[in-house]
Amino acid sequence: MITLAPRCFTSCQRQAKIGRSSLVIDKTVTLQINGSSQQIRMCAERDGLPPILIVQAGPGFPLLHEVAKFQQRLNLEKDFQVHYWDQRGCGIASRQDANNVSLQQQVDDLRAVLQWLRNETGQTSVVFGVSLGATLALQAAEHEHDTVKALIAISPDAHTASSDASVSSFLRTQSALSKNRRLSAKLMKLGEPPYTDSATFQLRASLLTDLGGIERDKKFSVLLRETLFSLIRTYGFMGAAKAMRNMNLIQRKLLPQLVSLDLFINPPRLAVPVHYVFGEQDPLVSAEIVKQLPVAITAPESTVMLVPDACHMVHFDQPEKVRSITVRASNNV
Repeated sequence: MITLAPRCFTSCQRQAKIGRSSLVIDKTVTLQINGSSQQIRMCAERDGLPPILIVQAGPGFPLLHEVAKFQQRLNLEKDFQVHYWDQRGCGIASRQDANNVSLQQQVDDLRAVLQWLRNETGQTSVVFGVSLGATLALQAAEHEHDTVKALIAISPDAHTASSDASVSSFLRTQSALSKNRRLSAKLMKLGEPPYTDSATFQLRASLLTDLGGIERDKKFSVLLRETLFSLIRTYGFMGAAKAMRNMNLIQRKLLPQLVSLDLFINPPRLAVPVHYVFGEQDPLVSAEIVKQLPVAITAPESTVMLVPDACHMVHFDQPEKVRSITVRASNNV
């Protein structure tokens, strides 16, 4: 069930003023989705452009604070009406919404948003999913062939055990090569997977970032500063604190569920084209997953691009290539 709330929060109204002055459409709406308040910012350079929905990475990561980064890197607003979606419990959502998150609920919420977009725009949507967002998109699109036009799957999470093994191997290799005692100590503290609590998950994320596995040439301290600044700019000081709290709450709920994530057990069967994009230097996605996932998931058309000089966040490392894939996918359907 989905309804349009009568007004946006004050922080959303402030946020909508921050962005590209050339945008004809730039507004943020609050939707009531399956009993949860969720926000979507809609941006486009002109009226009548086809819709695209951005489904953020996770778990617990908001998206509205990254609008400016998406616009600067990918400039999707030139060819699409872009819908940036803060998922259930993310951003300035209530504690109750953050505590009501589950993987299945996120899939159900995404389906509701896609149905709302179809009713709102009269068109089917390109879905642009990143990491866990791509996983949710693959699962939701199986049931939404009337609302989805094509799917762009950026570095999808497909098999947690395989990903954990790939990351562990990467971290051990880097530690041995660097002979860095501090890194070795952090790896000892990290321990072996699976990682079912926020502290170890975030420690692993910081190690991967510093070793060049998340964004090319970006250290964790740099990304953390960028994130904190953008959260404050978007949500205000109190809202930024709430967004960080919600991230921890959601990770506490979802990380134990992610341990058993395996898209190969019951792979989605899609009726729309899927375009997979992987980073060649991404330690989270093994070479086997790159080969096996597009074969396992049924779709009328599947393409796979392994992008050089790119890590897990391929769309930020090589935005022009990802943008080209996205535009072509929309035009070819």
